[in-house]
Amino acid sequence: MSEKKTAPFGLSKEDKKSLLANLRARKKTVKSDDGQDVVNAVIPSTYYKFEEFPEYQKLHLHKVIAEKAKIENPFFRLQEGIANSTVTIGNHSLINFANYNYLGLNGHPEVSQAAHDAIDEYGTSVSASRIVAGERKIHLELERKLAEVYDVDDAVVMVSGYATNLTVIGNLLGSKDLILYDNFSHNSILQGTQLSSAKRRMFPHNDMNMLDQILKDIRHQYERCLIVVEGVYSMDGDAAPLDKLVEIKKRHKCLLMVDEAHGLGVLGATGRGSGEHFGVTGRDVDIWMGTLSKTSAGCGGYIAGSNALIEYLKFSAPGFVYSVGMPPPVAAAALASLNVMLREPERIKRFRDNANLFIRLAKEAGLNTGVSQGHAVVPIIIGNSVKAGQLSSRLFDAGVYAPPIIYPAVPEESARLRFFLSSEHTPDQIREAVQKTKECWDKLKS
Repeated sequence: MSEKKTAPFGLSKEDKKSLLANLRARKKTVKSDDGQDVVNAVIPSTYYKFEEFPEYQKLHLHKVIAEKAKIENPFFRLQEGIANSTVTIGNHSLINFANYNYLGLNGHPEVSQAAHDAIDEYGTSVSASRIVAGERKIHLELERKLAEVYDVDDAVVMVSGYATNLTVIGNLLGSKDLILYDNFSHNSILQGTQLSSAKRRMFPHNDMNMLDQILKDIRHQYERCLIVVEGVYSMDGDAAPLDKLVEIKKRHKCLLMVDEAHGLGVLGATGRGSGEHFGVTGRDVDIWMGTLSKTSAGCGGYIAGSNALIEYLKFSAPGFVYSVGMPPPVAAAALASLNVMLREPERIKRFRDNANLFIRLAKEAGLNTGVSQGHAVVPIIIGNSVKAGQLSSRLFDAGVYAPPIIYPAVPEESARLRFFLSSEHTPDQIREAVQKTKECWDKLKS
């Protein structure tokens, strides 16, 4: 019987055919539009299947960890009724510290009626960008009121608060410019600086000495320089020292932008924000930014400042030029809210009394409130995402609604529960919430 012949290198004809077929499936050379050879490699499914994206897998892992820790998902809870000092979720009635209806104007009869009237007059949408065909009288009235609040020339409102920071910061600065922003800045500010082609530098939270030193060292290397801070920091409840910032920006010939999302209605005797609180004139700040979803009981963002700034943004900011105009009922609700706020300063006093009571009791109870000064927001810092979730779940069962803020929204060591205060909370509700938070946390630690 003759020996079976083997193919060179030990591969049979069939093996070679199979190998070549596999190679052809894995790599194919094709011509690009410019005539160059392009290798078309096999694309792994992790590049085009959402369920296999590493980011989704990481999110799924967090869900598994929460389930093993017996933490009910604290996010996307279905609520009933108006966001106010109490809330109904399922069969639970809870004291609500999870919304920023700071002055109780969401659901106020005058505010709701203004929205109804605007629907009757304009419908629910202006159905166009304002620069094209969406301009309405209610927009101009709201912008005049915002300019009055900040004592500046003019204002412009946009349909998204988040996008306001992106489009303004990203549009104003270029490759020859510098942006300096606080370490605790909101994500919308960070994304806006990245959208810009300017050089970006972060300075430690509220560290005016470091900010001043950075400007001494490098300000001369750039043309425009923008300093961006928040009037009230939404995660921590402390205020940017606006009086010192104005002095620094003038000395170094910079532009100053203040994000007043959580400052309007919160700071100042009449709720006009950081400027009123620190005794700074409206024109001392180059760019006042804010959102209409907190005190103003609406949605969207605004910029207030000089005539030149507002005119430029109305013709150049992509988030304004290429976006539909603000819905009339939203603009009307925001305008009515501002009118009530200015007419009833007792709301601001009641709100401030509640916030001061909460932070005082929390500190007396030994709870870690971080750097909060009791401006609208009081965090209870836990330092562990799982335990923050567990504490929130136990408080929910005890009748207090305060969702956790966990990594990556904050660093893991800063995981927390965040309490938003309101003028509509009663002192008894605040005392009950602090007492139950301490009791639940003590049990969880033991």
